[in-house]
Amino acid sequence: DSLLCTFYIHLFLEQVLQSQPNLPCASQQSAKLINLVRKISATDATVLINGPTGSGKEVLSTLIHAFSNRKENPYIALNCAAIPDQMLESILFGHEKGSFTGAVQANQGLVRAANTGTILLDEISEMPLNLQSKLLRVIQEKQVLPIGSSSEVEVDVRIIATTNRNMFNEVKIGNFREDLFYRLNVFPVNNLSLADRVEDVIPIVAHMLSKSYLDTGDLISITEEALRLLMQHSWPGNVRELDNVIQRAKILSLGDKITPSDLIFDNNANGEQLNTADILAAKFKTATTDEVV
Repeated sequence: DSLLCTFYIHLFLEQVLQSQPNLPCASQQSAKLINLVRKISATDATVLINGPTGSGKEVLSTLIHAFSNRKENPYIALNCAAIPDQMLESILFGHEKGSFTGAVQANQGLVRAANTGTILLDEISEMPLNLQSKLLRVIQEKQVLPIGSSSEVEVDVRIIATTNRNMFNEVKIGNFREDLFYRLNVFPVNNLSLADRVEDVIPIVAHMLSKSYLDTGDLISITEEALRLLMQHSWPGNVRELDNVIQRAKILSLGDKITPSDLIFDNNANGEQLNTADILAAKFKTATTDEVV
């Protein structure tokens, strides 16, 4: 029962480390990555984290902040892809009262709100070109110009950016400013897909179930066979897909153990997306009436 033994060792480690920042891992690549993160954290260097969607780039970002001497100060995250272009400038850099229709009061913006701390700019490749020049100024001059203001404001903020794109290509095709790219790329960090560090699956599951126990008080374990299935999956959706699978399994499991029949994957062995809703509906249909809530 070596997989189960490994799982319980990591579950124990999670209990010991619960109040400390950690990245659950067992692979050599991830161990090297944590060492690199610790070194980077000791500096104020701007960091660009590259990796596939769902691979945990935001987790690395919070770790860099947690290991740094800014850890007691603000940590603010913004997904650049989630905000409309016309709002992004105001949200990031702030605005003065009356600087545009609807600006009934001044807003300091997230860059100033993160002063003395860290700001994460998630999916930086989605930032419009006109804002990229303003961000470059924040990095170079440590100053921010709010919309409608004639004077710049000093800021002391560490910038971490993430992307799932090839930034050299983005620069080449003119979507991203070359000077900003090189300013962000002072310390590039590459986060691997879960399939390339499959040894991390068990520690991550232990982390998720341990967190679930701390949040809800429900102690849920897992069988050796279920762990083996998780280790064999190709994880095209990365850690985010694993999180989905474990969340579902916790709901489906009868009692306190996740078994192979509780594991509903987002993708099949060929990486094709499955209709998870249909699979779950069929599963509840075949369950006996007393099992259905």
